[in-house]
Amino acid sequence: MSTSDHSAAPAATPSFAVSVPDAELEAEDLDPAQIVSGEPVVTGKVLWESADGRQVRGIWQITPGVVTDTEADELFVVVGGRATIEVEGGETLEVGPGSACVLREGDKTTWTVHETLRKAYHISC
Repeated sequence: MSTSDHSAAPAATPSFAVSVPDAELEAEDLDPAQIVSGEPVVTGKVLWESADGRQVRGIWQITPGVVTDTEADELFVVVGGRATIEVEGGETLEVGPGSACVLREGDKTTWTVHETLRKAYHISC
C-alpha cells in the first residue's frame, strides 16, 4: 500500500469551532451530597467523546456556591467567572478568565465558586 492511500483509515470526527462563552448548555445533575453551601446549578455540553468513552471534551458551568468533588484527569481553561479550588493535601488554586488548570485523577477538591464559572475542558480516563 502506498503512503498516499488513506482509503483504509477510519472516518474521523470533523474539525469544528465553538464559541465557548455563547454555547447553550443543558442541565446536569449535581449530587446533593456534594453541596457544602449555597444552591449551585451545573450545566454543560459534551462537544466530543472518544468511541471508548475514555476521553471527553466539552463545556461546563457552575453557579456560585461551595461543592466537593473527586476529580478525573483534566485540563481546563476558564472562559468566565472565578473560583477557588482547594486540593486536599495540595495547593489552593485561584482560577478566573484565561486560567489553565490541570487536576489529577483522584484529587479530592472543594470548589468555592465566587462568580458563575464556565470552562472548556478535556478529560482523560
